[in-house]
Amino acid sequence: MLHTLAISNYRSLRALVVPLVRLNVITGANGNGKSNLYRAFRLLSETALGGAIGCIAREGGLASVLWAGPESFAKSVKRGEFPVQGGMRRQPVSLRMGFAGEEMGYAVDFGLPTPPADVFSLDPEIKRECIWHGSVLRPSNAVVERRGNIVSTRADQGWEVIAQHVPSYESMLTHVADPQRVPEVLVLRETIRSWRFYDHFRTDSDAPARQMQVGTRTPILSHDGRDVAAALQTICEIGDAQKLEDAVEDAFPGARISISANQGRFAIEFHQQGLLRALTQAEMSDGTLRYLLWIAALLTPRPPALMVLNEPETSLHPDLMPALARLIENASKHSQIMVVSHSTRLTAALEQVAHCQSIRLNKTLGETLIDGQERFDEPQWHWPTR
Repeated sequence: MLHTLAISNYRSLRALVVPLVRLNVITGANGNGKSNLYRAFRLLSETALGGAIGCIAREGGLASVLWAGPESFAKSVKRGEFPVQGGMRRQPVSLRMGFAGEEMGYAVDFGLPTPPADVFSLDPEIKRECIWHGSVLRPSNAVVERRGNIVSTRADQGWEVIAQHVPSYESMLTHVADPQRVPEVLVLRETIRSWRFYDHFRTDSDAPARQMQVGTRTPILSHDGRDVAAALQTICEIGDAQKLEDAVEDAFPGARISISANQGRFAIEFHQQGLLRALTQAEMSDGTLRYLLWIAALLTPRPPALMVLNEPETSLHPDLMPALARLIENASKHSQIMVVSHSTRLTAALEQVAHCQSIRLNKTLGETLIDGQERFDEPQWHWPTR
């Protein structure tokens, strides 16, 4: 389980260190940085998939995603005595992200490309990566590190180079694979790859979730929900069919679902009291279909180490929030959960869970901060130096 997430210089997240527990709900007013936190976390996960540079490029490049304010704020500026002004930069341009768990931590540092520039001059470079044992990085517990193009691991007598020509656009997590010399890289890579992010399931008339799909056993719902019927049928076969039935009953009293298969193509049938026939997924309301998507995602027979849900309340009636909270609470027994939400009813319902932590974000001088977190309240965190 992760207990710390750290983001530095990503959009409004100038220097944010977030404490994490088993179940976390992130809330706050519009424009306070909830989406930035979600996107930064997802960008961090893309490092292990080899897609971080591409993600930064799709967001407009490093210049677009970097913190746009000054490197630091003087106390007089924070008190409102003087306006915010820029000054000479003292530190190199750096976008840093990392996390720490009970046994292992990881951090990555993106920077500007080294001249001479070529046609890919807008691509950021990975300047530094580090893996360490324990919850906080110290010189004594770092086990694998990357400086520029060189990756080294701790040996009996100092550091041993294991790779010398790692491309600047590739993480050592995707480039280095030696289970004997650096097992930590493989363990960390597979852990990050197991994380799941669900963000705004489409439910319009052309949405993949509304179309019949060829069904195969689906223990993990796809990010766009196209295989929702197969995922629900998989829960019935190798998951917990009773929990699936209870989840539908909890949200829609008197209703039940079944899965039909026509020449291998699966479809959801939604049975309601008073109707003479079942509704298909093409006929369901947006809210009903979206809730079934969340059931398929959260009752997965293969729970991940971490699941991040971005605004799961979208298109759902407020009366469904208590049932959704119970669904999330049940999932948190098997996975660490982070929920980013605008819904006060969902937040209030989750806050009733004993092991839930509520984090409210606010913004001061353009910087996202955790409400009530003082300097010495945040988790201990040290960035690897270049």
